[in-house]
Amino acid sequence: MNSNETLITSFYEAFQRRDHAGMIDCYHPSIHFSDPVFTDLRGNEAKAMWHMLCERGTDLDVTFRDVQADDNEGRAHWEARYTFLRGSRPVHNIVDASFVFQDGLIIRHTDTFDLWRWTRMAIGPAGTALGWSGPFQSKVRATAMGGLRKFVAGHPEYGEPSELG
Repeated sequence: MNSNETLITSFYEAFQRRDHAGMIDCYHPSIHFSDPVFTDLRGNEAKAMWHMLCERGTDLDVTFRDVQADDNEGRAHWEARYTFLRGSRPVHNIVDASFVFQDGLIIRHTDTFDLWRWTRMAIGPAGTALGWSGPFQSKVRATAMGGLRKFVAGHPEYGEPSELG
């Protein structure tokens, strides 16, 4: 296993422990994260997002596999099982991740998953009926960013909530 594969493995092992600090230690200060919900998080935004997910994911179960990396780029497959909406909706999210490295850390992290599939599990009938539509997906994104802003407001180590996009 090369050093970047070890870095990715350390990131997901920390995620399995819900250790946001361990995850953040794998990130470059100029990290750029994106996924279908949080489409453009940079620096402290990305760090705060993992902190929020680890803190709120009391029943979070993460598995990962297929970690591969060279000197510049890497990838992994990971899955998360948890309940959404105060424990009322079971979710099994299947994610493919890609990474870019700089200075021995992750500087770019992109997670890819089926947002419509996620909305069907997490939101239920409305997600099933409308989760494929752009306006509904925009509402999911706006709600998630609102939650992140609220989280940051209670965690000054991440800066001002107004700084989030």
